[in-house]
Amino acid sequence: MVHQTMKAKINSAPSASSKSNHMAAAYRAAAGLLSTLLLASCGWLSPPVSQEAQPAPTTLPPTTATTTIEQRGSRWVSAAWSDLPGWGADRTLDVWRSLRRSCERIAAEQQRAWAGVCADALRTQPADDLAARAWFELRLAPYRVLPRDNAAPGEGLATGYFEPLVEASRVPRGAQRFAFHAPPADLATRKPWFTRAQMESVPAAQAALRGRELAYVADPLDVLLLQVQGSGRVRITEADGRVQTVRLAFAGHNDQGYVSVGRWLIDQGELKPGEASWPGIREWARKNPQRTPQMLAANPRVVFFREEPLADASQGPRGSQGVALTPERSIAVDPSAIPLGTPVWLDTTEPLTSTPLRRLVMAQDTGSAITGAVRADYFWGWGERAEAQAGRMKQPLRLWVLWPK
Repeated sequence: MVHQTMKAKINSAPSASSKSNHMAAAYRAAAGLLSTLLLASCGWLSPPVSQEAQPAPTTLPPTTATTTIEQRGSRWVSAAWSDLPGWGADRTLDVWRSLRRSCERIAAEQQRAWAGVCADALRTQPADDLAARAWFELRLAPYRVLPRDNAAPGEGLATGYFEPLVEASRVPRGAQRFAFHAPPADLATRKPWFTRAQMESVPAAQAALRGRELAYVADPLDVLLLQVQGSGRVRITEADGRVQTVRLAFAGHNDQGYVSVGRWLIDQGELKPGEASWPGIREWARKNPQRTPQMLAANPRVVFFREEPLADASQGPRGSQGVALTPERSIAVDPSAIPLGTPVWLDTTEPLTSTPLRRLVMAQDTGSAITGAVRADYFWGWGERAEAQAGRMKQPLRLWVLWPK
């Protein structure tokens, strides 16, 4: 999906300037990915990672003895099912649809390991969580994900990302005057393209964007938010008054460097590091409307979109694997550490409450800020709760991959 993280991603997830299409990896470039989302980028905004580029994992032997498997960016150490905290309590059946989606897009280099398992998954429908859990235990084996450096700790970082939902108008109307744009016709021939500030002042840039407006919103931070996340849902009021909800998906960027507005606010002394979450940035903008354009101009990268119908409102945007992301069951990972399409057991906590968050998820997305062996950007979905959780998530993390026996 291409997303960036808007936190003092201060340290994205995803995501779009570098997440998406994560939901894949060009700008969604995001990890929190909202709290990290503004200080780094979670790849929602990088172009999706090609399946051919994925590292080819070694087919793993049965875990009758301790086995260590070296990936390009991680080590996998064989484990017992009892090592996975909370394994027996998860609603495992909830991940089944996400697993099937990944099986339908299995990469060529994973065919040897996954072909039989995926064929079985596509023709099987477990009756309940117990049956689904038994299927995983029969077909797969758990491996703890660790850094390649033996001295490095096995605890990493979990951030979060989400799909924004904003109100917009098809035509400029009142305060709704800030536009989402489709790619300009000369985007491929002029590299880098104009910066964010130049788009407001250079006649050639303004002329190239004329007629490329997709929709207008009242808050310029909503434009930035979708650009950082890499995609978003937009409830558009048409010129005739009809209302429809569509998805704006990542379609390119201006090849300018990404600068976190959260980091800019910290460097300016406007916010402390712990305050540079997405909610904190919005609050600062509400109190300082005269300086908001200066803050936005500090990030020269601009993301362009294409409009897509929202045929199934229950599905998220497409991640880097090319499948629709599932709320709270999809993550963005570093593909050199964990191949896309791999089931992953996640052991972390929720932001604010530190409630244990232990569940089976699918590695289906990437992000430019999601690097390292024990690193995940958790897709929260869409809506107010998803935005609040993603914007504050920066939690300790342990990971296990589940791999065919």
